[in-house]
Amino acid sequence: MIGFQPYETFQLLVETGGIDRANTLLVAACDAFAHRKRPPQSEIEQFEALAGRLFRTTTPEAQKKSAEALAKADTLSPAMQRLVIEHLGDDLPGFLSTAGNLDEETLIELIEAGDTALCAAIAARHDLDTLILSRLFQMNSRRVYRALAANPSIVPHGALVAAFARAAQMDHEIARLLANRDDFDTALVAPAFFDLPEPERLLIIHAFEARKTPEAPIKKTIEQISVATKDLTRALMKLYTENRRPEVTRLLSQITGLDEIRCGQIAHDISGAALFVVLRAFSCTAYDGLKVLIHATSHDKERSQALSEFAKLFQDISPDAMAYLLSAWRGEVDLLDLGKPEYRRVTDYSRRSQAAARATTISDPAIARAVATIRQNGIRQAS
Repeated sequence: MIGFQPYETFQLLVETGGIDRANTLLVAACDAFAHRKRPPQSEIEQFEALAGRLFRTTTPEAQKKSAEALAKADTLSPAMQRLVIEHLGDDLPGFLSTAGNLDEETLIELIEAGDTALCAAIAARHDLDTLILSRLFQMNSRRVYRALAANPSIVPHGALVAAFARAAQMDHEIARLLANRDDFDTALVAPAFFDLPEPERLLIIHAFEARKTPEAPIKKTIEQISVATKDLTRALMKLYTENRRPEVTRLLSQITGLDEIRCGQIAHDISGAALFVVLRAFSCTAYDGLKVLIHATSHDKERSQALSEFAKLFQDISPDAMAYLLSAWRGEVDLLDLGKPEYRRVTDYSRRSQAAARATTISDPAIARAVATIRQNGIRQAS
């Protein structure tokens, strides 16, 4: 077998050679087997018998070193996989995430044991079948769900979409990972909006481009004050100009029905993404909305590019869509309804095409001139 004497010879050496020889023999045998390309079944069976005996009689150090060598083998039977798993120690998560053709029964046993570090390593594998996935998704572990959300080989569909959406509400890192996936509807992570950085907030808003949305419960409130939209933008611009953000908070709470903590986050959000949602939900035009955003957001050179993007969003996203997002923040809608055929996006934009869309010219000449003026004269000069 692999250049050594038959199994009976190994057995004799183990029985008569003592622990030191057994240690050396185990390490050498595992290393030799790991370098063996496609051994015949007879050799595999013979090695299993040898390794099973040696792993029981050697020191922990020799067992770990042998397991490390064996983990590099191209072909491991279920019995040998178990030997590696039992003795690999701290390197086990890396083995579980990358080793090929691991035995399904072994994986299920590991999942049922409940070690979240090992389960997260399994969740990172590229060859997970439906049974293993169902077991992993049943786990109540952020660590495991983060690994699942980061695994591009797992295509969200059916019940997996709902499971991911629920997990995103509980953990902002899961929400961030899902927001950056081309195969996941970023709108479903809307409840985590305020826990995400600005790029992911904008991805959520972009997810409402070119799509219809169910009727938003907040629409009735909006319709009652829509006649005063210009007064609303004028009031917000004045309050922001005078840096009276606590009063902005109270005003937003009155018109949106959101609690004051959430409205405080909107009022103090210097990126402008959250405020854009409110402005567009209340049918603000790009001309009026940009004036508010100019006074509400930070005044550095990079903001002119951000304002260009907001100008484009005012053109491309309907007030109904942002009213629906507001209702999602209020917990009044089931976002999974967006998966119905009538509410899916007309075009599934990739992250690359979204970036290209943001770079396109603004079709409204007045808005384009306003943004150009901001770039030339500085944000503090605009009003």
